[in-house]
Amino acid sequence: MPSFDIVSEVDRQELDNAVNQARKELATRFDFKGSSASIELDLKAGKILLSAEDAARLNSLHEILTGKLAKRNVDLRNVERMDPVISPLGHATQEFRIQQGLEGDQAKEITKAIKAGNLKVQCALQDRQIRVTGKKKDDLQEVIAFCRSKDFGVALAFKNFRD
Repeated sequence: MPSFDIVSEVDRQELDNAVNQARKELATRFDFKGSSASIELDLKAGKILLSAEDAARLNSLHEILTGKLAKRNVDLRNVERMDPVISPLGHATQEFRIQQGLEGDQAKEITKAIKAGNLKVQCALQDRQIRVTGKKKDDLQEVIAFCRSKDFGVALAFKNFRD
């Protein structure tokens, strides 16, 4: 039986490239000369940490980073922006969390929508991804078109299409 997987992943190499480009721009920007502003990437924890002397520079860092992520085709729906933390001395930090895989609620919402669409397929949640199986390729292609037409709040990709 034909099948495919619905996943939500961010390409780690593109994420690393975007952060490196943002660091290069940070080093050359005139408004950050002599500043201790930094952009740190932790791929294992799946987060990016921005730090600056004040909230205005933190906001500029945020704009630099989101611009570079968008240019590298990293879907910003998978990047969760946390609230900035500003110390009494004025030092500001902000964390971005990178979402890899489908969370339980999102996966349930997607499977519920597919089942409500009266499509002739079966859905099963397997290790932060959804396996969709059907009798014909055409049924699976309908599911892909259906999922692309809806907005589930995360970027969806379709992998491992098998006959």
